[in-house]
Amino acid sequence: MAQEIEIEFKNLLTEDEYEKVYHFLPFKSVELMEQTNYYFETEELNLKQQGAALRIRQKNGQWTLTLKQPHAEGLLETHDSLTEEEANLWIQDKMTDKPHVSKQLNGLGIPLENLYYLGSLTTRRKEVEYKEATVVLDHSLYYDKEDYELEVEARSKETGKKVIEEILHACNIPKRETDNKIKRFYDRRRLQSE
Repeated sequence: MAQEIEIEFKNLLTEDEYEKVYHFLPFKSVELMEQTNYYFETEELNLKQQGAALRIRQKNGQWTLTLKQPHAEGLLETHDSLTEEEANLWIQDKMTDKPHVSKQLNGLGIPLENLYYLGSLTTRRKEVEYKEATVVLDHSLYYDKEDYELEVEARSKETGKKVIEEILHACNIPKRETDNKIKRFYDRRRLQSE
Protein backbone atom coordinates (compact mmCIF):
# COMPACT_ATOMS: atom_id res chain seq x y z
CA MET A 1 0.00 0.00 0.00
CA ALA A 2 1.39 3.37 -0.99
CA GLN A 3 -0.61 5.37 1.58
CA GLU A 4 -2.00 4.86 5.06
CA ILE A 5 -3.33 6.90 7.97
CA GLU A 6 -1.18 6.67 11.10
CA ILE A 7 -2.91 7.14 14.46
CA GLU A 8 -0.41 7.16 17.29
CA PHE A 9 0.07 8.46 20.80
CA LYS A 10 3.51 9.16 22.28
CA ASN A 11 5.01 9.80 25.67
CA LEU A 12 8.67 10.47 26.44
CA LEU A 13 10.05 8.36 29.25
CA THR A 14 12.99 8.46 31.60
CA GLU A 15 15.25 5.41 31.54
CA ASP A 16 13.61 4.16 34.79
CA GLU A 17 10.12 4.62 33.32
CA TYR A 18 11.22 2.75 30.19
CA GLU A 19 12.21 -0.17 32.46
CA LYS A 20 8.81 -0.06 34.22
CA VAL A 21 6.91 -0.33 30.93
CA TYR A 22 9.36 -2.99 29.71
CA HIS A 23 8.40 -5.17 32.69
CA PHE A 24 4.67 -4.25 32.67
CA LEU A 25 4.13 -5.77 29.20
CA PRO A 26 5.85 -8.87 27.71
CA PHE A 27 8.59 -6.93 25.90
CA LYS A 28 11.23 -9.37 27.15
CA SER A 29 9.81 -12.07 24.88
CA VAL A 30 10.03 -10.04 21.64
CA GLU A 31 13.03 -9.41 19.45
CA LEU A 32 14.84 -6.07 19.54
CA MET A 33 14.72 -4.36 16.14
CA GLU A 34 17.05 -1.62 15.03
CA GLN A 35 16.06 0.95 12.44
CA THR A 36 17.66 4.11 11.14
CA ASN A 37 15.77 7.12 9.82
CA TYR A 38 17.52 9.42 7.34
CA TYR A 39 15.82 12.84 7.24
CA PHE A 40 15.45 15.31 4.35
CA GLU A 41 14.32 18.93 4.11
CA THR A 42 14.69 22.07 1.99
CA GLU A 43 16.91 25.03 2.91
CA GLU A 44 13.74 27.04 3.60
CA LEU A 45 12.23 24.25 5.77
CA ASN A 46 9.24 23.98 3.39
CA LEU A 47 8.27 20.54 4.67
CA LYS A 48 8.35 21.61 8.32
CA GLN A 49 6.32 24.75 7.52
CA GLN A 50 3.57 22.53 6.11
CA GLY A 51 3.69 20.14 9.07
CA ALA A 52 5.25 17.46 6.86
CA ALA A 53 8.36 15.31 7.20
CA LEU A 54 10.38 13.20 4.76
CA ARG A 55 12.56 10.24 5.69
CA ILE A 56 14.10 7.06 4.45
CA ARG A 57 13.84 4.23 6.97
CA GLN A 58 16.27 1.32 6.87
CA LYS A 59 14.81 -1.65 8.72
CA ASN A 60 15.44 -5.39 8.31
CA GLY A 61 17.38 -4.83 5.09
CA GLN A 62 14.51 -2.86 3.55
CA TRP A 63 14.66 0.82 2.56
CA THR A 64 11.42 2.84 2.52
CA LEU A 65 10.94 6.49 1.54
CA THR A 66 8.06 8.01 3.55
CA LEU A 67 6.42 11.41 3.42
CA LYS A 68 4.27 12.22 6.47
CA GLN A 69 1.62 14.93 6.17
CA PRO A 70 -1.08 16.20 8.55
CA HIS A 71 -4.46 14.48 8.21
CA ALA A 72 -7.74 14.90 10.10
CA GLU A 73 -7.41 11.44 11.70
CA GLY A 74 -3.65 11.54 12.37
CA LEU A 75 -0.88 11.52 9.75
CA LEU A 76 -1.10 10.59 6.10
CA GLU A 77 1.94 8.46 5.23
CA THR A 78 2.94 8.01 1.59
CA HIS A 79 5.53 5.30 0.87
CA ASP A 80 7.86 4.17 -1.90
CA SER A 81 10.30 1.28 -1.69
CA LEU A 82 13.94 2.01 -2.49
CA THR A 83 16.89 -0.17 -3.29
CA GLU A 84 19.96 0.27 -1.09
CA GLU A 85 21.64 1.96 -4.07
CA GLU A 86 18.75 4.46 -4.45
CA ALA A 87 18.79 5.18 -0.70
CA ASN A 88 22.53 5.87 -0.83
CA LEU A 89 21.99 8.26 -3.75
CA TRP A 90 19.37 10.16 -1.73
CA ILE A 91 21.78 10.40 1.23
CA GLN A 92 24.34 11.88 -1.21
CA ASP A 93 21.71 14.50 -2.25
CA LYS A 94 21.11 12.76 -5.60
CA MET A 95 17.34 12.30 -5.33
CA THR A 96 15.63 9.90 -7.70
CA ASP A 97 12.01 10.31 -8.75
CA LYS A 98 9.66 7.91 -6.92
CA PRO A 99 6.02 7.68 -8.06
CA HIS A 100 3.99 8.07 -4.86
CA VAL A 101 6.18 10.39 -2.78
CA SER A 102 7.15 12.58 -5.75
CA LYS A 103 3.45 13.11 -6.56
CA GLN A 104 2.73 14.22 -2.97
CA LEU A 105 5.80 16.50 -2.91
CA ASN A 106 4.64 18.11 -6.17
CA GLY A 107 1.28 18.75 -4.50
CA LEU A 108 3.13 20.55 -1.71
CA GLY A 109 5.09 22.58 -4.28
CA ILE A 110 8.43 21.00 -3.33
CA PRO A 111 10.71 19.91 -6.20
CA LEU A 112 13.09 17.00 -5.53
CA GLU A 113 16.10 19.17 -6.39
CA ASN A 114 15.30 21.46 -3.43
CA LEU A 115 15.74 18.63 -0.93
CA TYR A 116 18.92 17.80 0.93
CA TYR A 117 20.00 15.22 3.51
CA LEU A 118 19.88 16.43 7.14
CA GLY A 119 21.20 13.50 9.17
CA SER A 120 20.10 10.26 10.81
CA LEU A 121 18.46 8.93 13.96
CA THR A 122 18.82 5.30 15.06
CA THR A 123 16.15 3.58 17.15
CA ARG A 124 16.27 0.33 19.08
CA ARG A 125 12.65 -0.81 19.14
CA LYS A 126 10.49 -3.45 20.78
CA GLU A 127 6.82 -3.96 19.84
CA VAL A 128 3.98 -5.94 21.41
CA GLU A 129 0.29 -6.25 20.56
CA TYR A 130 -1.92 -5.20 23.48
CA LYS A 131 -5.68 -4.60 23.58
CA GLU A 132 -6.14 -4.01 19.83
CA ALA A 133 -3.11 -1.70 19.64
CA THR A 134 0.59 -1.96 18.93
CA VAL A 135 2.65 -0.79 21.90
CA VAL A 136 6.18 0.29 21.08
CA LEU A 137 9.18 1.02 23.31
CA ASP A 138 11.86 3.07 21.57
CA HIS A 139 15.39 3.96 22.61
CA SER A 140 16.66 6.53 20.09
CA LEU A 141 20.15 7.95 19.49
CA TYR A 142 20.90 11.08 17.47
CA TYR A 143 23.76 13.56 17.65
CA ASP A 144 24.91 13.44 21.32
CA LYS A 145 21.39 12.70 22.60
CA GLU A 146 19.48 9.59 23.56
CA ASP A 147 15.85 9.37 24.58
CA TYR A 148 13.22 6.83 25.54
CA GLU A 149 9.66 6.80 24.27
CA LEU A 150 6.40 4.90 24.63
CA GLU A 151 4.31 4.87 21.47
CA VAL A 152 0.86 3.37 20.92
CA GLU A 153 -0.42 2.82 17.38
CA ALA A 154 -4.11 1.99 16.96
CA ARG A 155 -6.86 1.87 14.36
CA SER A 156 -8.86 4.53 16.22
CA LYS A 157 -8.05 7.55 18.37
CA GLU A 158 -10.29 6.18 21.14
CA THR A 159 -8.43 2.85 21.37
CA GLY A 160 -4.98 4.47 21.22
CA LYS A 161 -5.82 7.03 23.89
CA LYS A 162 -7.32 4.40 26.19
CA VAL A 163 -4.33 2.05 25.88
CA ILE A 164 -1.63 4.69 26.46
CA GLU A 165 -3.52 6.14 29.44
CA GLU A 166 -3.87 2.65 30.95
CA ILE A 167 -0.13 1.93 30.61
CA LEU A 168 0.92 5.33 31.99
CA HIS A 169 -1.46 4.95 34.94
CA ALA A 170 -0.37 1.35 35.70
CA CYS A 171 3.32 2.34 35.63
CA ASN A 172 2.77 5.65 37.49
CA ILE A 173 4.23 7.72 34.64
CA PRO A 174 3.12 11.34 34.05
CA LYS A 175 1.62 12.23 30.68
CA ARG A 176 4.05 14.45 28.75
CA GLU A 177 3.53 16.48 25.61
CA THR A 178 5.85 14.63 23.24
CA ASP A 179 7.16 15.87 19.92
CA ASN A 180 7.67 13.34 17.15
CA LYS A 181 11.16 12.03 16.42
CA ILE A 182 11.85 14.37 13.53
CA LYS A 183 10.96 17.43 15.64
CA ARG A 184 13.25 16.21 18.44
CA PHE A 185 15.93 15.55 15.80
CA TYR A 186 15.53 19.11 14.36
CA ASP A 187 15.70 20.68 17.83
CA ARG A 188 18.89 18.79 18.68
CA ARG A 189 20.40 19.64 15.29
CA ARG A 190 19.67 23.32 15.86
CA LEU A 191 21.31 23.19 19.31
CA GLN A 192 24.36 21.46 17.80
CA SER A 193 24.80 24.17 15.19
CA GLU A 194 24.51 27.10 17.64
